[in-house]
Amino acid sequence: MIAQRLDPKLERVIDDFPILNRKTSRGKRLVYLDSAATSQKPQCVIDALTEYYSEYNANIHRGVYEIAARATDAFEGARAKVARFVNAGEPAEIIWTRNTTEAINLVSYSWGLNNLKPGDAILVTQLEHHSNLVPWQLLAEKTGAALRFIPVDAHGLHDLTNLERLLEGTKLVALSQVSNTLGTIAPLERIIPAAHAAGAIVVIDGAQAAPNMPVDVQAMDVDFFAASGHKMCAPTGIGFLYGKRALLDAMPPFLAGGDMIRRVSYEKTTFNELPWKFEAGTSNIADAIAFGTAIDYLSELGMDWVRDHEHAVMTYAFKRFKELQERGLLVYGPNDPDLVADVVSFNLGDIHPHDLASILDTDGICIRAGHHCTMPLMEKMGWPATARASFYIYNTEADVDALIESLLKAARLFKL
Repeated sequence: MIAQRLDPKLERVIDDFPILNRKTSRGKRLVYLDSAATSQKPQCVIDALTEYYSEYNANIHRGVYEIAARATDAFEGARAKVARFVNAGEPAEIIWTRNTTEAINLVSYSWGLNNLKPGDAILVTQLEHHSNLVPWQLLAEKTGAALRFIPVDAHGLHDLTNLERLLEGTKLVALSQVSNTLGTIAPLERIIPAAHAAGAIVVIDGAQAAPNMPVDVQAMDVDFFAASGHKMCAPTGIGFLYGKRALLDAMPPFLAGGDMIRRVSYEKTTFNELPWKFEAGTSNIADAIAFGTAIDYLSELGMDWVRDHEHAVMTYAFKRFKELQERGLLVYGPNDPDLVADVVSFNLGDIHPHDLASILDTDGICIRAGHHCTMPLMEKMGWPATARASFYIYNTEADVDALIESLLKAARLFKL
C-alpha cells in the first residue's frame, strides 16, 4: 500500500505520545489498537502527574499553606474543565469517581435504592458492558423492580419497535452511548425524550463516547452521564459522574467519611454541599489534576476533529477488511463508519481470537480478544469470542495496513 502522507497536526499528535516511539521486544513498531480498553497518554499528562508529586504534593481543601492551596485550585480547576468539556450546567454537577463503573454504582445505590419499588422497571439494552448491567441486576433484586431489555438486531443496531411498551412502568433507563464491543452509536435522540415522556430518568454510560466525539449533556437532556479518564488520555483510577443538580441534591451520600461532611457530632452528621457530598475520604488528587490536563489536550485538538479523524480511519479500515472476506474474515456489528465509533469486532476463519491476538502481537500489533465484558451479548449472537481493534487520535491508515498484513500472515499460517 502507498504510505499515507500525514497532515502536520496528526504528526504532532503522534509525537505527543512517547510510548508510540518505542519498539517492541521483537524490534517491531508498536501499533496500538486497543484504545477502547485504555488510551495511551500524551507527554503533557505524564508531566502533570510528575509536576504534582514533585512540586506541590499536598492534601486538598483543608490545608492553608501554599502548596495545599495550589493543589486545591488545580483539583477543582480540573473539575471545572470536565464540566465545560461535557457542557454541564456548573462544576458542582461533576462528581469525581474512580471510573465509569463506580459512577454507575453511585447512581444505582444512591438514586435507585431510594426511588425504585416492586412494580417499577429498569430498562437497559442487550449491548451493555457488564458494568452497566450487573449494577441494575443487583438493584432489581434489592428493590423488586423488573429488569427489561431493548433488543438489538443481528447487525448490533437497537430495535426500538416496542420502545413505548418497554417504557411502561419504567423508572430508569440505562444504556451505553457507544457500544464497547461493536462500536454501535445509540439513537439517544429517540430514546431519551421517550424515556422522559414515560417518567423515567436516563443514565448514560459514556465510557466510549466521551473520548471519541463531542458530548453535550444539556443538549442531550441526560440525567446522569458517566465516563472514565483512562480512555481519554488521562491516568487510570479517575472518572466522573455528571448529574442534574436537582437529582444530586435529593440523593443521599454514596460513601461516608472525611470531606463529605459539613459538621459531625457524636449524635449526628450534616453532609457537605455538592459536589463534595459524594466524595468521601482523600480524593485521587494527582490523577484528577492530570485528567484536567488531558481535557485541555483533547479540547485543543477539538472533539469534532477527533470524530472526523477516527471516522476517516474507520472508513479505511472497513474498506481494507473487505479484502480479507475470501479468507474467512467476519466483521460484526453495523459495519458502517457512520453508525459506529472507534471499534471493529471481527473473527478470521476458525482461528480463536486469543490465538489471533497472539500472532498479531509478534508483529507489534495490540488488539483485544475475548468477550469484552459483554458475555450476554456474545451468547445472544452466538459468538464464543471476538477480536477487537479500536482506533484513536494517534492511529493512521498505516496502522490499518499493518493490521491487515498481519491478518494475512495469520491466514496463511492457518491455510485459510
